[in-house]
Amino acid sequence: MEPDFRVLTVELKVNLLSVASGERLLARGQVMRPGRTLTVCRGDAYAGRGEEERHVATILTTMIAVGKV
Repeated sequence: MEPDFRVLTVELKVNLLSVASGERLLARGQVMRPGRTLTVCRGDAYAGRGEEERHVATILTTMIAVGKV
């Protein structure tokens, strides 16, 4: 979506997989399917301590561009 567009959430699903305890929290996201108006995105969160990382949450969302700011 263009930077000057307003964005609304159409649908949001969060799966909490584990307790997020550790020294750091890392989130990775990506666009699964870009569209002219609807865009599907996903994200994953990981809790880490030392070299260990544990997958703690997953999100799937559909976003819509509703017009310029």
